[in-house]
Amino acid sequence: MSGPDTPGERRPPTVAIVGVTASGKSALALAVARRLPDVELVTVDSMQVYRGMDVGTAKPTAAERAEVPHHLIDVADPWEEYSLARYRGDAAAVLADLATRGRRAVLVGGTALYLRALVDDLDVPGRFPDVRAELDADPDTRALHARLATLDPVAASRMEPGNRRRVVRALEVTIGAGRPFSSYGPGLTDHGDSPVAQVGVRLPHPVVARRIADRYRTQLASGFVEEVDALLALGRPLSRTAAQALGYRELIAHRRGAETLDDAVERAVVRTRQFAKRQRAWFRRDPRIEWFDAEVDPDEVTDALVARVADLLEPG
Repeated sequence: MSGPDTPGERRPPTVAIVGVTASGKSALALAVARRLPDVELVTVDSMQVYRGMDVGTAKPTAAERAEVPHHLIDVADPWEEYSLARYRGDAAAVLADLATRGRRAVLVGGTALYLRALVDDLDVPGRFPDVRAELDADPDTRALHARLATLDPVAASRMEPGNRRRVVRALEVTIGAGRPFSSYGPGLTDHGDSPVAQVGVRLPHPVVARRIADRYRTQLASGFVEEVDALLALGRPLSRTAAQALGYRELIAHRRGAETLDDAVERAVVRTRQFAKRQRAWFRRDPRIEWFDAEVDPDEVTDALVARVADLLEPG
């Protein structure tokens, strides 16, 4: 993440445990860290970075975090915009610190672009607040897309004209950085050598769909609605990113009287299942991921995963 390794400073091997939401990857990563010496977990989750968003993002418990060190959880307030560029910088600092202390890093998470930034050392564009403010003031998303098509036709061709978030971000970077948004990072089909080995945890689609619904029921019983109330009581609006978090957007609408709790939860379940489908498609494109079927005996898959991660963490 900071350029080629110099002699004598080669970064220790790093392993990423990946999978779609509700696949059980976090529990398996915790089992790996418990059974292998000197392992610390580095979270790759764009929502677990936010303080106060615990239940709905399925963060590891305080007891689990006390038992096994977890990094890049609770590093931003929910009213902050936490960007890919900031995550990449924070992760680089964590990995450098772990290497200095002789600890071994296991990445765990499902935010695909964050993971890709670490696996492939993406050239991540920064933020340009003045440009962003100008673009946010223009309500005509399709006109903005037409402007993007003039400045960066490749980027424009990759997104729907009505997808405001993506269009505005691409324009922000293209104008602010003075180079096309499409010039950053490898394409989705480029999968070269990487210092990060990836192992994936997968379950059949119907099992994931059922687990997503079950998890929402558990989260509601664990205080998800009360957590949303606490966020709304902060007196500061959530950032665009935090406000779009799965489950939170729907429960915020419910607490503001826009819909019943049952309707909000049903919409959250549907949106989360759609998200899992997109994650699955993203991971399927990467031939470097070594997959483990998590539907077999839990002890068997844990043993197999621990053994494989242990092997991958050994210096080559």
